[in-house]
Amino acid sequence: MRTSKSKLAELLAITEKLNHVKDLDSLLDNILYEARKFTSADAGTIFLVEGDKLKFSYFQNDTLDKKNPTINQFIYSIFEVPIDEKSIAGYVALSGKPLIINNVYEIENDVPYSFNPYFDNIFEYKTVSTLTVPLITSRQNVVGVMQIINALDEEGNITPFDDDDKMFVTFFANNASVAIERAKMTREMVLRMIKMAELRDPKETGNHVNRVAAYTIEIYERLAKKKNTPLSEIKKTKDALRIAAMLHDVGKVAISDTILKKKGKLTDEEFKIMKLHTVYGARLFKNSMSEMDIISREIALNHHEKWDGSGYPGYIDNIFSDEIKFGKSKKGEEIPLFARIVALADVYDALISERVYKSEWNEEEAKNYILSQKGKHFDPEVVDAFFEIYDVILAIRKKYSD
Repeated sequence: MRTSKSKLAELLAITEKLNHVKDLDSLLDNILYEARKFTSADAGTIFLVEGDKLKFSYFQNDTLDKKNPTINQFIYSIFEVPIDEKSIAGYVALSGKPLIINNVYEIENDVPYSFNPYFDNIFEYKTVSTLTVPLITSRQNVVGVMQIINALDEEGNITPFDDDDKMFVTFFANNASVAIERAKMTREMVLRMIKMAELRDPKETGNHVNRVAAYTIEIYERLAKKKNTPLSEIKKTKDALRIAAMLHDVGKVAISDTILKKKGKLTDEEFKIMKLHTVYGARLFKNSMSEMDIISREIALNHHEKWDGSGYPGYIDNIFSDEIKFGKSKKGEEIPLFARIVALADVYDALISERVYKSEWNEEEAKNYILSQKGKHFDPEVVDAFFEIYDVILAIRKKYSD
């Protein structure tokens, strides 16, 4: 049995690990996972403060995950809770104090808050015990609320959370809040880079890159789980992959406006120049010191390669040379996996979005095109994974709609 001292040491080690997570969504995923694991909880939710409301930001549920492989669609739900005393999460955010409830369906009438069974009804799930804690920074700012749901005993029966759970999860949450603030700053910095690209290329919007990045990590996770990749590796990879996918077209900042904003078809010479954005993007990650840099370089350089070998820029002897010569196109598994995933994510999003040179395609047209390019433009396994999580893809589109 773990002592209080060993539990504290474990939490400190987990907190140190979280400090190395850069992407906000990956961080929320890790925070919720570790808190649930520590308390043997079946499910959990994180809300982040936006203005005077709590925004539903992350969700995990082991029971539902076993029933439905596309449960991740609910991560992208658009749901807000006012910061007031009427809801459990709102009450905790307002009071700044943790709250244990043994059975949410048996809350006494003398308290201001009540349980909303909305998600239980949607998921056909039964929430019983909850531990809800505020996410408070060192400056005493409440940045969110974490709710842990249904503590389980060794036999899998639902039990109440106890005071030890409250004490240790609160300690963990306070430390995790600092990491959340840091990750939010990182996300803002990345989006500012995207904003710079948007000034040059109108289609490189924040919503576009958020969609492409979200499609990418969900497709990757589906592929990884099918191949029994360890969960720890999946979480680590998603952290770097999301940011790298957002930066897939950052090299376009080096392309002339006359080409980027041209409404008609590009000439052969203009298209040759446009192709160079893959090289310019890869060059930005010359001094690759981290996994994120390495993945970013791979994606920027290779996301226009095609499975059948008809893409670009192909093999290049030296991407830092003053004179770039495109070589033989890469094909099949010669193309890095992450670039193969982004290739589909980027094309799909372009198809269903309005552009200066085209109107948006309808759902069936886009799906049929992706299927027609299976084994041609796109990796067949990536296409299969895309359609296996299509409910998640639709939820992402709704959350990050233009």
